[in-house]
Amino acid sequence: MKKRWLKKAGLFLMIIYVFILIGCATLSKRSTQIQELRNQIQGLEAELNRKEQEIAYLKSLLEEREKTRLTKIFSLETKSRPSVRQIQIALKNAGYNPGEIDGKMGKQTRQAIRAFQKANGLVVDGKV
Repeated sequence: MKKRWLKKAGLFLMIIYVFILIGCATLSKRSTQIQELRNQIQGLEAELNRKEQEIAYLKSLLEEREKTRLTKIFSLETKSRPSVRQIQIALKNAGYNPGEIDGKMGKQTRQAIRAFQKANGLVVDGKV
């Protein structure tokens, strides 16, 4: 009877040992998967950072081109003066509110011109 009990206890211990080994293998596999996911996340974060830098660079290029274009429009060196309507459209495209695009040099258009001049380091007089 004692031998039967020892055999049963030994069998029970072997079963427990097998379950422990299976559990360890599963945990090892999971930790490998977790590490792979972490590596993927790091790669995606690095790519996102590169894309954000690229967007910032492209925005700065776009802003610089718009400033150059507006400066040419407002420059006295141009041979022909832009119409009030062209000025209003340019101001609106640059983010300044000239009011209604009506081709008339009104108070709001002059305020938008002053805001543009101030933001771009020009003489702030409201005159084009």
